[in-house]
Amino acid sequence: MDLRQKTVMFFATGAYFGKIKFAPGTFGTIPGLFLCFLLSQMGLYAAALCTILLIVFAVWVAENAEAILKEKDPESVVIDEIAGIAVTLLGHPFTIPYVVAGFFIFRFFDILKPFPIRYLEREIKGGAGVVLDDVLAGCAGSIVLFLMGFLL
Repeated sequence: MDLRQKTVMFFATGAYFGKIKFAPGTFGTIPGLFLCFLLSQMGLYAAALCTILLIVFAVWVAENAEAILKEKDPESVVIDEIAGIAVTLLGHPFTIPYVVAGFFIFRFFDILKPFPIRYLEREIKGGAGVVLDDVLAGCAGSIVLFLMGFLL
């Protein structure tokens, strides 16, 4: 593996959190929380722009990681979870109750994949297919988090 491929895999695996054999998607979401903290320090428009750029970057990385690993949506690729948790927490306060609730709500939608999330996962190919179902799970998680906001 050359330096470019190693760099792609570093980002694809969320600094190798995705290499954890037990629940790689759940553990792979953790580095996304550090990114969410950084995004929370920005204004909403800047954070939204950075999140969009993250999604575009994640699609490119996931596409390349699939080619490197010669596998469709490999378990170790967790940059999609990082993008998904960023979408979930975008615009919400970065406080312990919101972060914990957002983490579990996002994982709920990402694991169960209710319609139309699973449909996106099946129908869209390549890096976009890897990432967009998690972005939609993040959107659903953000909506639920917003609705729960009065409880937090």
